[in-house]
Amino acid sequence: MSAPRRAAALVALLGTLFLLGGAATVSAHSAVRDTDPREGSVLKSAPREVTMTFTESVGITDDSLRVLSPENRRVNAGDTQHVPGRSDTVRVRLNDDLPDGTFTVAWRVVSADSHPISGAFTFSIGKPSETTVPVSVEPAVNPASGALYDIARYAAYAAVSLLLGVAVFVLACSPSSAEPLRGLVRAGWWTLLATTVALVFLRGPYERGTGPSTVFDPALIENTLTSRPGWALLARLALLAGAAVFLVRTEAALRRSAEPKPAVLAAGGFLAVALAVTWAVAEHASAGIQVPAAMTSSVLHLLAMAVWLGGLGALLTVLHRSSTPLAATSVTRFSRIAFTSVTVLVLTGVYQSWRGLGSWDAVFGTSYGRILVVKVCAVVALLAAAAFSRRWTARLSDDVEQPAQKPVPEAAPEPVPEAVPELEKVGAGGRAAAGNTVPAAAEGGPASASASVTETTADAIPETTAETTADATSETTAGSPSTPSEPSASPSVSASPSASSSASSSVSAPEEAGVRHRSLRRSVLAEVVVGVAVLVITTVLTGTQPGRAELETAAAESTAAAADGPTASTTLIPFDVGTPGGHGKVQIVLEPGRVGENTVEAVIIGPDGGVATVPEIRLSFTLDSQKIGPIDAGLTNKGGYWGTESLNLPLAGTWTMKVTVRTTDIDQVSETRRVKIAR
Repeated sequence: MSAPRRAAALVALLGTLFLLGGAATVSAHSAVRDTDPREGSVLKSAPREVTMTFTESVGITDDSLRVLSPENRRVNAGDTQHVPGRSDTVRVRLNDDLPDGTFTVAWRVVSADSHPISGAFTFSIGKPSETTVPVSVEPAVNPASGALYDIARYAAYAAVSLLLGVAVFVLACSPSSAEPLRGLVRAGWWTLLATTVALVFLRGPYERGTGPSTVFDPALIENTLTSRPGWALLARLALLAGAAVFLVRTEAALRRSAEPKPAVLAAGGFLAVALAVTWAVAEHASAGIQVPAAMTSSVLHLLAMAVWLGGLGALLTVLHRSSTPLAATSVTRFSRIAFTSVTVLVLTGVYQSWRGLGSWDAVFGTSYGRILVVKVCAVVALLAAAAFSRRWTARLSDDVEQPAQKPVPEAAPEPVPEAVPELEKVGAGGRAAAGNTVPAAAEGGPASASASVTETTADAIPETTAETTADATSETTAGSPSTPSEPSASPSVSASPSASSSASSSVSAPEEAGVRHRSLRRSVLAEVVVGVAVLVITTVLTGTQPGRAELETAAAESTAAAADGPTASTTLIPFDVGTPGGHGKVQIVLEPGRVGENTVEAVIIGPDGGVATVPEIRLSFTLDSQKIGPIDAGLTNKGGYWGTESLNLPLAGTWTMKVTVRTTDIDQVSETRRVKIAR
């Protein structure tokens, strides 16, 4: 692979690697808004069904809700279904004549942004009882399947950036040499094809939480192909076939040095928009409020990102071709395209941020809002880097619009018709009368006559050509009348001020252009680095629950908590510090789970399922809606578990419980969960 292609590949993959490195486990945008029966409630009679409501529409399978008796037997009377007319609410009917005791509801759904989420809660009939149901605390996504799915997903983003961005750069900017860019377009097409096929097979294990060994399970593939994400992937494959035809016809036209036909360009624009739609219909824009506007914004956002990021990769590739410098007109065109793309990114980003936040309180009152503030700061830095690129682009354009100053032509000596005959006579030794010059010649001989004529002529010629005329006159007197002397380079001519300026200009112009090209390369590289930082922050943002949904959920749970009586809560949280044996679960029991004093017990369950010990467990509580906390629980080692009897929580509502588990002197991990505190 040539150096320019390696540089472009680095640009294309840099963002992907940062995305993968900066993205932690994705937390889906959907969250549980309400359940019926409610978590921890005690019912006097058996319910006919279990209903769950989420903050946005969710996808389900037949066994998305599993209701288990105290003896760990399923009591579902049918398959899980959506409530008619409610894509965000699911239900399952229960058997008749359920016994008293504590029942467990294990649920697993797919959020509208295509991420699976899962969990469990309990309710009791008659009175609580012991239960043999092992509450699953495994992650919603199998780690191996999730990693492979994320790699394919982010590689698809990088591929579509190369495919669309480089194609737009070639067609719109007309670089002097498009040969290395053809390889980038082909790489983008093949990578997008491969990742799309991989996503079709990985989607099933990703949704069901199974391992990579089930990628070819016919049931999972069938479930994928009948779901909305599966339809989008199939449509993407069909569009890639059309894109291949477009690329072949466009490349053939460019090889003939002909412009592609308008119909071909229109078809290419349609394919680009349609490809972007395949992402929008399967992600968060397809659910929630203002779906048509959100879908349009998402498509424009993706297209602008692809044109900008892929175009930067193409620009860096061409700028590194020292043998074929990039024309300033091409740089200027891309500068305008990049500015338009960034403008679209900012405008659509503002709308999507408003849609995700919903109110000013969510800006600093939610995790989504705080991360969004960081992203805005990064975007400002991106615009500053882009401004430097535009400045160097403008200077290159000035070089083209204002060509280098040409050397001032030397003024030719004016003809002296009377002087030349006099010189010929003097050279022959004769005597002539020509004003004041002739007596001088008679007195001083031919040399004196020549000098006298030269002096007189120099006085009559403008100052800029005096020296040249003097030299020409001297050479004429020195030669024979019938055989003129050979021309020679006069020192006075080479030392002419105008000639010296011309030589300096011809040397400095290429050097100055080279400096500006190098400066442009550095500013574009800085733009790429800042852009990658924006993408990293965006990745974290897409894995964070929107502030609107977070506040709505908190308000609903706060109302429910205020209405319910005191209830104890048990939370089982998995953790992994990333070291051998450094994973397990922490079980936190909060009792009575109401305003005032509470007791807390935290127990570590090791990888083998037994009770384990750790050097330290820290626990804190924060009520974001009221800006209270964090309140440290002050856990102490009780011998086998960590606990306290003096945790005071002042207000009812949904609190954020943060637990930090330290397994060694230097290894620790923090996890957060939400708990309801009643009045």
